[in-house]
Amino acid sequence: MISVSNQMGMKRLVLVIALALGVFSVAYSHEPEVRFNPWELIIYRPENSWHINEKRCWLKICDMKGNDVTRTCCKAWYFWVSNPRELNNYESSCYLSGGMAMYLNIKKGRYKISVFTPKSELAFASVSNKNDWVSNEFVYDTENPAKAIFVYPGADDNGFYSGQWIVSHRAPKFWKFTLPPMKIPSVK
Repeated sequence: MISVSNQMGMKRLVLVIALALGVFSVAYSHEPEVRFNPWELIIYRPENSWHINEKRCWLKICDMKGNDVTRTCCKAWYFWVSNPRELNNYESSCYLSGGMAMYLNIKKGRYKISVFTPKSELAFASVSNKNDWVSNEFVYDTENPAKAIFVYPGADDNGFYSGQWIVSHRAPKFWKFTLPPMKIPSVK
């Protein structure tokens, strides 16, 4: 039979051990540091009007010497923004339609990223510029990376599409949606 003083001693010993384990676990356990992988990039193309949404723009990645390295520098998947949990493989070339996002895993280095739509794809579109739609070149550096970039069609001051693509680290002005205030009419 254990005496009362031995029981008290055992309780203290268990309490001291539990306290020591708690202190050590806090002192030596580190939260995993959240880090951005600089070789992962998302290119998002917001939705526009339906006839522009269905027009694809194709990805082109060049090294800093101007060589096309689209097929050798990265692996790409896409997802619809309405269903971001379902990644899909590209079957041949990398493209974006309105409402799609491209997920790239890029090799280390500096690249010029651009998109284009050949005029053959615009033949039956209701756009004024029937030439190739070409974007600016966005320089992406894995040493100083962006997490996401945007692709959207250029437009003039009147809101008409100007026949070019824009690649930017900033979301387009039209991307931020606002809803009109809802007022419920009072019944008297």
